[in-house]
Amino acid sequence: MSTKRDYYEVLGVPRSASADEIKSAYRRLARTYHPDVNKSPDAEERFKEIAEAYEVLSDAEKRAAYDRFGHAGAQGGFGGFSAGFGDFTSIFEDFFAGMGMGMGTRTQRGPRRGADLRVGLTLTFAEAVFGCDKEVEVVRAETCPRCFGSGAEPGTSPLRCPQCNGAGEIQRRQQSIFGTILTSSTCPRCNGTGEVITTPCAECKGQKQVQVLRRLTISVPAGVDDGTQIRLAGEGNQGMGGGPPGNLYVAINVQPHEIFQRRDNDILMELPINIAQAALGAEVEVPTLDGTARLTIPPGTQSGRTFRLKGKGVPFLRQRDRRGDQIVTVRVVVPTKLTPRQRKLLQELGETLGTENLGDSRGFFDKLADAIGDLVQ
Repeated sequence: MSTKRDYYEVLGVPRSASADEIKSAYRRLARTYHPDVNKSPDAEERFKEIAEAYEVLSDAEKRAAYDRFGHAGAQGGFGGFSAGFGDFTSIFEDFFAGMGMGMGTRTQRGPRRGADLRVGLTLTFAEAVFGCDKEVEVVRAETCPRCFGSGAEPGTSPLRCPQCNGAGEIQRRQQSIFGTILTSSTCPRCNGTGEVITTPCAECKGQKQVQVLRRLTISVPAGVDDGTQIRLAGEGNQGMGGGPPGNLYVAINVQPHEIFQRRDNDILMELPINIAQAALGAEVEVPTLDGTARLTIPPGTQSGRTFRLKGKGVPFLRQRDRRGDQIVTVRVVVPTKLTPRQRKLLQELGETLGTENLGDSRGFFDKLADAIGDLVQ
């Protein structure tokens, strides 16, 4: 008589393993050693050993008897392993169904939902900020207008599949060490539809649907950003057999702007000013998406200083009464080309100002104002 291995060793779990850990180990090993998957000579015997260990350790009473009395206690507790095979049916269905080996897996033949579609839409910066109506083109599957979705030429009808007798699936009985297993697979002749078309429709070639180009108008809400996705319910492929249509998803791509950048709901821009405007202050016009706005540059403004124009940013999505701000960053531009007179005046200015307490005293700005006043005349 052969010596049985310890059940915990068979499943590769410690004696303190929880019920979930035992079940997880069993699923993993059973998937590996099932005879329909593993063709090695010892796979069947290994699988039987794994199943036997699981049947004992998955039952609280049997596990307690096994822990106390070993294999003798386990055998006495349930009268033999093979009697309990029916308990494993739901487990096999869980993981073998996805491998085409399900026990009694049936083909879905009723109404089927249409597939979702995706298209891209490019917007200008202003269109994304303020919203717009745009037209998109989409090619989608629709019910054939000639055969009305039957797939058969008008005047003819599909016939019941002779191979599966209209069931859409082929059932097979297989003998295993545990008895007879009933499996099913999609009928290869009708592809699970349960019918065959002897005279295909001239327009859809028996496919029941045709590809149609549609032009749809989309209302793009104000405040969309690059990467935003808009869902149009029911505008995807039509369903089969009376099933609902899929959806159309429109992916937004926003073109960059030559002046503005976006940060959340704020608009950023850089404003170049000359050294006279920075030193003396000025009133300047700033471009915004609503037109121009007046901005006061105070005397002594340094390069990199920011100013905020309230309410000149991007509307909050679906909240057009709320908008972000426009952030203006000043950049002082140093002239690269000077007339002889300008060069002379700047040299005199440099000698007059020096470098001590540069920018810290009102005396500096007084001198700078006088010098630049002469420079710009």
